[in-house]
Amino acid sequence: MSGILFHKYGGEDLDSYYPIRPECQADVPKVRFKARAGKTLSARRWHAAFSEDGHLDIAKVLRRIQRGGIHPSIKGLVWEFLLGCYDPNSTFEERNQIRQQRRQQYAAWKTECQNIVPIIGSGKFITAAIVTDDGQSLQDSNRDSLDQGWHVDGTISDKKVLQWMLGLHQIGLDVVRTDRSLVFYESETNQAKLWDVLAIYSWVDNDIGYVQGMNDICSPMIVLLENEADAFWCFEHTMRRLRENFRTNTGMIGVQSQLSTLSQIIRTIDPKLHQHLEDLDGGEYLFAFRMLMVLFRREFSFVDALYLWEIGFS
Repeated sequence: MSGILFHKYGGEDLDSYYPIRPECQADVPKVRFKARAGKTLSARRWHAAFSEDGHLDIAKVLRRIQRGGIHPSIKGLVWEFLLGCYDPNSTFEERNQIRQQRRQQYAAWKTECQNIVPIIGSGKFITAAIVTDDGQSLQDSNRDSLDQGWHVDGTISDKKVLQWMLGLHQIGLDVVRTDRSLVFYESETNQAKLWDVLAIYSWVDNDIGYVQGMNDICSPMIVLLENEADAFWCFEHTMRRLRENFRTNTGMIGVQSQLSTLSQIIRTIDPKLHQHLEDLDGGEYLFAFRMLMVLFRREFSFVDALYLWEIGFS
């Protein structure tokens, strides 16, 4: 598998784009993917793929990605097309209009959330519960809110607001654990940016809200896209593909279906391995549940996981 997915030899070292904290070097998977001249989609080839008015030759771009991935300097720009944020047949002007509309919509949602929980957008985030299940404030004992000078007034009676507020501290706890080997997340500001995006998404998506694992899906967008609103919309479009993986009220049907497909594939291409797993009571492939749910984010290095996503998205 590694021989197919990753280029082992030659090419540019990508570690400098996503530096690892020195104390974590021994604990993270080794990066196997290398950018290769003439194979990897470069900034030059990316810009050359646009017509004068902005139409993108997406077929040419996808062929290049399949051959060698995307250079880190343009990943964010390319991902907006891979994830479906923009139509390749649109013009520069049309995309600028869409971008501004989306940024305005995100700002409006963020303001709604800030009016309820003012810490949103402050560069800080919470890791302790702020309300009880029946809507009573816990902030008298919550150091996060006391230190940051904000509080919840009265009892929360609105069910949507209460359900959203009950999950905010869990998002914070997950943010602290997200890609903590990356120097990028040594910054509380960057952690807060991830928390803001996840908190606002959980406010907007009434059906699913926030589920653990979404932090792993959202993190690359925060790293790759400087503008928070743009990162949000990339995450939102990714969740359009993956949301069934996170639907908790149907027995994780999305992931279960993928596990069934994986079982059928292994049974066909490697019957001995499948039988071995059956003998170990692993025939339902539950060991792969997390891998499929968060797209191998925790099994591979950050660089290699991004490359794997690019192949899958293209």
